[in-house]
Amino acid sequence: MAYNLLKGKKGIIFGALDSNSIAWKVAEKAHEEGASFTLTNAPIAMRMGEINKLAEQCGAVVIPADATSLEDLENLFTKSLEALGGKVDFILHSIGMSPNVRKGKDYGDLNYEWFLKTIDISALSFHKIMQIAEKKDALNEGASIVALSYIAAQKAVPGYNDMAEAKAALESIARSYGLRLGPKKIRVNTVSQSPTMTTAGKGISGFDVFVDFAEKLSPLGNASAEECADYVITLFSDLTKKVTMQNLFHDGGFSCTAISDEFIQAFYSKK
Repeated sequence: MAYNLLKGKKGIIFGALDSNSIAWKVAEKAHEEGASFTLTNAPIAMRMGEINKLAEQCGAVVIPADATSLEDLENLFTKSLEALGGKVDFILHSIGMSPNVRKGKDYGDLNYEWFLKTIDISALSFHKIMQIAEKKDALNEGASIVALSYIAAQKAVPGYNDMAEAKAALESIARSYGLRLGPKKIRVNTVSQSPTMTTAGKGISGFDVFVDFAEKLSPLGNASAEECADYVITLFSDLTKKVTMQNLFHDGGFSCTAISDEFIQAFYSKK
């Protein structure tokens, strides 16, 4: 059911790859709620995914951009403002990649050049996006900016590797830029989502174990990509005008639960 929460709003959505992507679900929901937006991803990711299919479905313009490139981001914002006919009201940052994770490097044997690449892609890109948006005066008063995070920013998670440091940096950038943009009534938040079987998630060794563990520990169960999209839409809407600089857990209660009956039943009932 649509509520017209984003009627007349304009935005930019980073990171839609395929129908498993949270960014893809957010785009579908934003379209359903009345928004217009541009879609963007790195050229290599666009070749791997199906973003043009999503664009056709949502009536969106696709503008390729490497989010680590200031030149690409300048071009993205210039063309987005032209395509949308004005400043934007929301931005979704759904970007994350670790060469160390992809190539199976152990946390005690990191390639540090790849580590820097992880930080650049997964965290600094968020700062770059907001810096360019601010310099180009591309954001309407009251705009909302959201990035997707994960609880590994706060708690050690085996196998998540240097992405944990990237997510911690991402959340810190949200707080710092939220403070900076506050006088313009612009909100900046991160959403710490349940482990979700997106294409990126599947690339992390043992990720299915994370999913199963969180499902057993979360009182409400894991939040799906579709449910995450619903939550993000509320953050883009005018219903959350005073929510900023927050890391918002959308994880069925996982982040607040020490142990659950289901966990006990699953692991200790046979002893």
